[in-house]
Amino acid sequence: MPKPLALPVSLVPKATLQDQVYRRLSDLILNGEIAPGQTVTIQAVSDAFGVSAMPVREALQRLTAARALTVISGRSIGIPRLTRERLLDLQHVRMAVEGLAGEWAAGQTAPAELAYLEGEFATLSATAATGDVKGYLRANRNFHFAIYRAAGSEVLLGVIESLWLQISPYFHLLHASGNYAVSNREHAEMLQAMRMANPPAMRTAIVADIEAAAAELLTRLDEASA
Repeated sequence: MPKPLALPVSLVPKATLQDQVYRRLSDLILNGEIAPGQTVTIQAVSDAFGVSAMPVREALQRLTAARALTVISGRSIGIPRLTRERLLDLQHVRMAVEGLAGEWAAGQTAPAELAYLEGEFATLSATAATGDVKGYLRANRNFHFAIYRAAGSEVLLGVIESLWLQISPYFHLLHASGNYAVSNREHAEMLQAMRMANPPAMRTAIVADIEAAAAELLTRLDEASA
């Protein structure tokens, strides 16, 4: 008879479950699954993920501290209100940080990374044409972060993700303006910069993409406050 293996006692750290919930919530935000004006509750997240309220509460606290989420009313959590000042601040930091990551990436792209970008660019084009907002936002995240991962810096990647957690929910608002088509022209430039290993061209395309999106969001904020 096989002898049962006596495993050493090694309790799973409480933080592990919290980290998993945090990661899944972050993915929902980054993929455009939680849009401005939508709210979630601790109970709803607990039910959806099949976990207790405690790790959900702790993960939501982390995302609130990162300014990715905020308390809307009572126990409801949602996307924070975007102000003109905060948008401009995020824009300027993103241009500096993401432009740098793009420069680093363009000089050391592997064939597999380039092939992945080609596929995501095709998805971006298809979803923009059909008006599939959620599909576009997922592909947009995949495309950009494939570039930023290619930069080879975990520190830089973490900074960029923290910025995207704060701004990416507002990419929902860009669809009606036609910005997705404009953005795809910049995506094509990024892809070409990767093919040609051209760091300056990559920075230029990333900065132009960020500027175009910010300009449209600023217009919407100004119209809403008029």
